Amino acid sequence: MSMMINTQANRRPANGRTASFFTRLMQANALMRQRHALRMLDQAALDDMGLSRAQADAEARRPIWDAPNAWLK
Repeated sequence: MSMMINTQANRRPANGRTASFFTRLMQANALMRQRHALRMLDQAALDDMGLSRAQADAEARRPIWDAPNAWLK
């Protein structure tokens, strides 16, 4: 089970400017929700994604400021 939340917050601004504070806040919220959802997955769903429970837990424990590189552009 894969979960990608497609919100305005996880898209790069069309004009190339850096994201506003509100956009960054929305991105952090989306990341927090996605990591929580990852933590809640059962073993069958993790197996479907090719992840172990230890990998999923390690990702879920990462701090909120440790965001994917694609969000930092």
